[in-house]
Amino acid sequence: MSGAPIERLATCHCGRLQLRCTGEPAKVSLCHCLDCQRRTGSLFSVAVFFPRAAVALAAGAAKTFRRGSASGFDVTFHFCPECGSSLWWEPDRLPDRIGVAVGAFADPGFPMPEQAVWAQDRHAWLTLPENIAEHERNPVKAGTS
Repeated sequence: MSGAPIERLATCHCGRLQLRCTGEPAKVSLCHCLDCQRRTGSLFSVAVFFPRAAVALAAGAAKTFRRGSASGFDVTFHFCPECGSSLWWEPDRLPDRIGVAVGAFADPGFPMPEQAVWAQDRHAWLTLPENIAEHERNPVKAGTS
């Protein structure tokens, strides 16, 4: 007998915007691209990708920002209009997936990334664990995040 699917709640900094994610992630990915560095104010972004059907707005209303990406596909970001936290995004490159900021789960036990993309933009002094596959750019095959 199996239990209910796992549910995770991602929240913005002020807690007004919440996203419910059900089931296991399709992929956890780290991105070094310069756009992600600007968006996060850090050296990289860590995203968890869930199937679109597994993600639902649990509270609040988001504002959006749409931009091009290094992959050549647009991405729509959803953020809290109160605190500005970027909570989730919809990558045109992966129309069946929703990307969610791993930090929004506030769970230090969250699974580590399987891959790092846009390693060509990685800061030279940053060293990642050896078991994370690195790609100079994004994998060519759509659907691999």
